[in-house]
Amino acid sequence: MAQQTQQAQQAQLQGKRVAILATDGVEQVELTQPRHALDDAGAVTLVVSPKSGTIKGWQHDHWGDAIKVDETLDAARADDFDALLLPGGVMNPDHLRQDRRAVEFVRRFFEAGKPVAAICHGPWMLVEAGVVQGKTLTSWPSLQTDVRNAGGDWVDREVVTDEGLVTSRKPDDIPAFNRKMLEEFAEGVHGGQRDAARRARPSSAQRAQREVR
Repeated sequence: MAQQTQQAQQAQLQGKRVAILATDGVEQVELTQPRHALDDAGAVTLVVSPKSGTIKGWQHDHWGDAIKVDETLDAARADDFDALLLPGGVMNPDHLRQDRRAVEFVRRFFEAGKPVAAICHGPWMLVEAGVVQGKTLTSWPSLQTDVRNAGGDWVDREVVTDEGLVTSRKPDDIPAFNRKMLEEFAEGVHGGQRDAARRARPSSAQRAQREVR
């Protein structure tokens, strides 16, 4: 039965395009291991970044390997992808959440109901995009106040799924994270997520206020 399920997932993921949004300081293992799982299942993964060329991975407490950027954020369109992966690392999402192009890129996936997987500090981008209202999710523990202040229900579990959103806390959770990510990405568009995101979309005045800050 497990083998049949895996084969069905691979059939559903074959050729699906997955954006991996990241920049310098991304926790390397949180990008490479989920990416390998997706590639092995037949998906097409592309690293999207504000930078061109390469970004620098982070390994626990020191710089890691150079990671090739496949598409710059200026050129990337959420409409051209089927799903989104948000790896963590403290520096990575902290830089990205200050880039309005990155925030809007994330928001577009939710507005289209497309599945999203975020691990460790990756959910910072979900808070900044205004898409956690009413959702149950997890993250690195230091983000729990931010999540709750943004209207999310933060829980301490290795993996949480909610209407196409998959979240986990840390690198140790990657095996469980990958399993649920593959399930949700294979499932595709979630209408409930799309409708919630559209209701929660900030007004033009609110967006302008954020940009001023």
